[in-house]
Amino acid sequence: MDKIFSGLEEFGFKNLNDVELYKQDNETPAETNSKGVDILDYLYDKSFTCPVCNCDVKVRSVKSGKTRLMSKDTDLMPRHEPINPMFYDVAICPKCGYAAMVKYFDKIKHEQTLIIKSTITPKFKAKAYPDIYDVDIAIERFKLALLNSVVKNSKMSERAYTCLKLAWMYRLKEDSETELKLLEQALIGFKDAFTKESFPICGMDTYTLIYLLGEISRRLGYPEDALRWFGKVIVTPGVNPRLKEMARDQKDLIK
Repeated sequence: MDKIFSGLEEFGFKNLNDVELYKQDNETPAETNSKGVDILDYLYDKSFTCPVCNCDVKVRSVKSGKTRLMSKDTDLMPRHEPINPMFYDVAICPKCGYAAMVKYFDKIKHEQTLIIKSTITPKFKAKAYPDIYDVDIAIERFKLALLNSVVKNSKMSERAYTCLKLAWMYRLKEDSETELKLLEQALIGFKDAFTKESFPICGMDTYTLIYLLGEISRRLGYPEDALRWFGKVIVTPGVNPRLKEMARDQKDLIK
């Protein structure tokens, strides 16, 4: 997985090029942004207990109601002001190295904790972070979460959603090559999840995920697949009108 896991060397993880994402067993940021907002006023430390080693974990988090959703990209990537809450989506245990998006952090089975202890913990090196995260820190933390999800053999949807978030981070960096590679991985995982997992998936109902599969397919240059997914949204009665409108708009772009 060239480049997807690059940057985790500081955590003690090297030679990760052979990690198969979907293999299964059967610069310190400034304290104010460009508008002069004091970012620290928007953040606080949320406490968790690591489900792997029972260590106390402090997770930098964005205060509720402090950000404004300004828009969404056509693949549902949210854009907030004055700070990006996605930079703070990942929790990392400083003791054992277990990492996951906050929504998945405590959703781990006993046998998975044993795998983390035997595979992640012996290699893990804790790293200190500044009070405020930027996109590069977010990428590093998402990658560690993705590695953990592969090691513990998480649901495909968790791996796919982490890949999608990583793709969005690279979009912010205007690195379209890496963004598309990660969108491809997200598409693989979400397709599998669509056929095998119960809804809601990653907080999405059936037709929101169908729309997302269509839009990712469109962005990756698979127009026939995209049209098929969008068509399911458009012709199904009872689907959210806004979602139908988005599907029609993207279908028109293809045509």
